[in-house]
Amino acid sequence: MARSRSRSFWDKYRQRWEATRSLLCIGLDSAVDKLPAAVQCAPNPIWEFNRRIIDATCDDACAYKPNLAFYLADGNRGCDALHQTIQYIPDDIPVILDCKAGDIGNTMESYANAFFDGLGADAITLNPLMGANVIEPVLTDDIRFAFALVLTSNPTAADFLQRDGLAEHIAGWLNQFPLEQIGAVVGATHPGDLRRLRQLMPGRIFLIPGIGAQGGDLAAVMKHASDRDEDPNILINSSRGIIFADRSRDFAGKAKWQAHLLREAIHDLLQIT
Repeated sequence: MARSRSRSFWDKYRQRWEATRSLLCIGLDSAVDKLPAAVQCAPNPIWEFNRRIIDATCDDACAYKPNLAFYLADGNRGCDALHQTIQYIPDDIPVILDCKAGDIGNTMESYANAFFDGLGADAITLNPLMGANVIEPVLTDDIRFAFALVLTSNPTAADFLQRDGLAEHIAGWLNQFPLEQIGAVVGATHPGDLRRLRQLMPGRIFLIPGIGAQGGDLAAVMKHASDRDEDPNILINSSRGIIFADRSRDFAGKAKWQAHLLREAIHDLLQIT
């Protein structure tokens, strides 16, 4: 069954938060060479792995985030796995396609049409450095949503995004776009910048990578990035720390446990921020 296009990412995120009190985004960075042996002989290993992970973790997930690169790396089989994965995720759980697209004109329009209409993603990530033309195709349909890169979690973000106030400039620039359609990617590995960026972007949803394998400080994130008690406006993403928590035959059970632990840790910290 195809995913519904009748509700926006903004609405799905809010309804999922209200229904589950979860702020956990599970990154489906399903690199085929890292999959457990239990799925390697399946006709489509990535799809078989993702199906089991989704079944095990969907009660704790506020959103899922497949990363396009890992599916393209497995060729046609990987692209098929991505399509099946997005369609399989329960319709009330929003899907963010992590593609970091950033082009202009009909090129960006084609990316947007492919990711939203073709694959059925509820949101995408994008690189805004080519300016407003990158965002315009998202705004043509009020169902669409995108997270713009503001300050990424990788160490070499210091090469550009942390130099000369570039992250702050992008944050201020985003304020011309509606909260209901544009969010921000802000890495958990830069706790000193989180408070300032939240002050610059009140009400905007933050997608926060870097918790788990990248070593981000969850307590600092919850303290500095949460917006308001009733509307935190954050999604805490963990990918490898959940989906590759174990490579035994019980990999899905271990992923379920790690997802539940992180969800509860987020909830507990939210109560004291």
